[in-house]
Amino acid sequence: MSFRIQPTPAARPNRCQLFGPGSRTALFEKMAASAADVINLDLEDSVAPSDKDTARANIIAATHDVDWGNKYLSVRINGLDTPFWYRDVVELLEQSSDRLDQIMIPKVGCAADVYAVDALVTSIEAAKGRKKRISFEVIIESAAGIAHVEEIAASSPRLQAMSLGAADFAASMGMSTTGIGGTQENYYMLRDGAQYWSDPWHWAQSAIVAACRTHGVLPVDGPFGDFSDDDGFRAQARRSATLGMVGKWAIHPKQVALANEVFTPSEAAVAEAREILEAMEAAKARGEGATVYKGRLVDIASIKQAEVIVRQSEMIAG
Repeated sequence: MSFRIQPTPAARPNRCQLFGPGSRTALFEKMAASAADVINLDLEDSVAPSDKDTARANIIAATHDVDWGNKYLSVRINGLDTPFWYRDVVELLEQSSDRLDQIMIPKVGCAADVYAVDALVTSIEAAKGRKKRISFEVIIESAAGIAHVEEIAASSPRLQAMSLGAADFAASMGMSTTGIGGTQENYYMLRDGAQYWSDPWHWAQSAIVAACRTHGVLPVDGPFGDFSDDDGFRAQARRSATLGMVGKWAIHPKQVALANEVFTPSEAAVAEAREILEAMEAAKARGEGATVYKGRLVDIASIKQAEVIVRQSEMIAG
């Protein structure tokens, strides 16, 4: 382990982030009643330019009028390359209630993008005397974003989460696909005449996970566009969870249960993790640094893996 200890990310469930446009107020109560851990009210891609002002006002009102329960309430602002983002930040911070938890910044390409939003948010918080400090989530959805992913992960103490936005990322990279997440028809290998589909997002997800874990940020998988394909969603979510991501977006209500299913440790996994911890405690009492559990070697590294599962289970239950 490096002398510089890997920081711990925010201790909150982030299994599913449910998205809904700020222009559709009829969805707000349904989103609040969902099983999603995080609610993302959108001002960006799902809102037409002519509806931006109305959507912003709707979201501000919803921070006062809707009972969001224990949901982590986030708003995706418009990109810094638009004329809308500064009004998003100013009006949200000046007019919303303290129920607002987070601002999601799209299309972040470098640390300076986060700095710009941070400076504006900090000034407004001070001017308005806001007591609750707003957190940030950023979306990596460009070649620049993935190239600068580690500096972005270290860009602000407000930063709690980072997501991969597959569609814009694919466009920025010049990828030959119109799919949003999942395996792609032409991204395959051949062996003995049979086709095997690999994951074109794997390397980007791995880079995001490494940057996030280095700097104490929650790594989150983004959207899966085909909401009629439950098995495809599960498959990608399981790959993401295996890589170290903590959750996934839901762009349709039916995806909430799927994300929670994948990113909630099973009872069997939690029980096994606790048994490993107990086996290692017994080994330490005997003066041993490793032991055998169900025919396989477990050691100090196994303790760390088991502790991740147990902590996650306890956090969700809590």
